[in-house]
Formats: sequence, structure tokens, C-alpha cells
Amino acid sequence: MTDAWFAGADPDDPESGATRVRTGRAPAPADWPAEAVDAGFAADETDYYAKLRSATLAAASEAVAERERADDVQLAHAVRAMDDAERTANELAERVVEWAGTLYEEVPRGLDGVRDIAERDPKTAAEERVVSYATRAVDLLDERDDLRAFIEERAPTTAPNLAEMAGPVLAARLIALAGGLESLAKKPSGTVQVLGAEDALFAHLKGRATSPKHGVIFTHEYVRGTRPGDRGSAARALAGKLSIAARVDHYSGDYRPDLHAELADRMETIRARADEEADE
Repeated sequence: MTDAWFAGADPDDPESGATRVRTGRAPAPADWPAEAVDAGFAADETDYYAKLRSATLAAASEAVAERERADDVQLAHAVRAMDDAERTANELAERVVEWAGTLYEEVPRGLDGVRDIAERDPKTAAEERVVSYATRAVDLLDERDDLRAFIEERAPTTAPNLAEMAGPVLAARLIALAGGLESLAKKPSGTVQVLGAEDALFAHLKGRATSPKHGVIFTHEYVRGTRPGDRGSAARALAGKLSIAARVDHYSGDYRPDLHAELADRMETIRARADEEADE
């Protein structure tokens, strides 16, 4: 009886049995409906299954809520929010600079121009609106910076190897694109290599383009800083180690210095080969 999910549960409170449904184990199958009736938990078999359904739904809700609060999910939301803040700030900046150019003789271009406009003392109603608009853009830029700081602080704790290897922001971006750290850990290195290049990959599969060599990992120095002819090799090497790093982070969470040393050695070999070919 103590192995039953309903042991000690309140028959009228589905949540009281939800934890046992999620974590409980029994050494062997049993006639649980009959035992529930004998224990007074259910009136009959139909009532037992109705209570079991309510408990499993409560357990599923708890699991979903717990998953949504997980650190890797928070990182994914943060990096998407950071990208949204930057994209929106850039769009506002274009409008602000264009509008301000009709009111002021000298207006710096780009985001620096927006900060300059936001600090001005408006003299007319139109200038007041432009300065206010510029201030909103600056607020978004500041929020972007705060989100980046949050990611840089949390990523090394959530995924120590991935954050060390990719950098906190790229690590968070890979987690977001994969749909979570667990999902990233289960993906083959070839998929990790092209995360973020889905449009190019689909075009390739339809015969309209060549196969992409890399996705967002292009922003990593190991790929971006390698000569074009060797970027495919660099991307494969990096993606392979990123896949391993994600698995280690998800399944054990231990920091593995050897992973990073192996990747550094591999990249040194790839770049040395390129240098030798250049000298020939």
C-alpha cells in the first residue's frame, strides 16, 4: 500500500497525489484500482480512474511550471528580449535621427546620435517630442545592456562548459534556438553547426542554394577569424565540441577543462594548415 501513488493522499485534493505521480516508484505492478477501493481512497474503479486523471493533470501542470522557471529557459527569454530591445532601439534611432535632422543643424548619426539628442534641452513642442522619443530609444539600449549583463552572469552557472566555450551570449542563443539545454544536448553536432541558418538550410534542401557551413556560431572567433576556405572545418570542430559541452552541462554540470584544451588544439591545427598553404 505504501508504494501506491495515492498512499497518504487526500482523495478530494488532486495536488496532494501529484508529487507521488511524478516521482513515485513501485517495485512491481499491482491492482491499484482494487487497492484504492480497499483503502477507502476511491468508491469504485471508475472513481479511481477519475482521481488518477485529476492527479496526473495536476502533476503535468506542476512539471510545466517548474520547467518554465528553469535557468536555461530564463536564459533563452533573456537573449530573445535582448535582441528585441536592440532591434527596436535601432528602428527608433533611425526615426529619431531623421526627425531631429529637420529641427537641429547638427545631428550625429546612429545610436550615438540618439544619446546626444536625448540629452538636449528642448525649446519647442516638436523638439520636446523628439527628445522624449530619443529617451525611449536610450532606455531600450540601457535595457539591452542590462539583459546582456544578466546573461553573462547566469550562463556560466547554467551551462559552465557551453558558456566558456561559446561565450555567455552565444551559449544563450544556442540554447534558445534549440529550445532548451536538454534539447541542445540531444542534437547531433551537424545540427548545432547550422542552428540559426534554417532558412538557408531549407533553401538547400529544396535545391535553391548550397548547404550552409554554419549558423550563429559564425560569430565565434574560431569561425569568423578563420580564413574562408577553412571555416567549414573550423565550424565542424567547434560544433562538435559545443555538442559535447552541452551534454556535459545537462547531464552532469561539471566543468571540463580538457574539452576546451582539445578544441584549442584542434583550431591551432586547422589554422596552422592554412598558414602552411599560404606560404607555399
